[in-house]
Amino acid sequence: MPAPQLYIIDYRLHNEPRSFIIRLEGLDSAQAWHWASCDAGVGIIPKFGREKIRKISRPMAERYGITEVQWRVSGERVGAGV
Repeated sequence: MPAPQLYIIDYRLHNEPRSFIIRLEGLDSAQAWHWASCDAGVGIIPKFGREKIRKISRPMAERYGITEVQWRVSGERVGAGV
């Protein structure tokens, strides 16, 4: 099992820049959109690691004004993961 890493997720909410750090074992673009939605107050954060919740997709997030989601491992340059 991979060790958790710190990821930085940058996004825009109604054209205002936002950024946050999250610790996860792995991250991909779909997950980044979901976590950006959670940070914006749209998505649901699971109470337990195994809890099954409906993840917010990119089209749904865009309906709420979330755009330009980018992510990277903490310590890497901007644009490393998209």
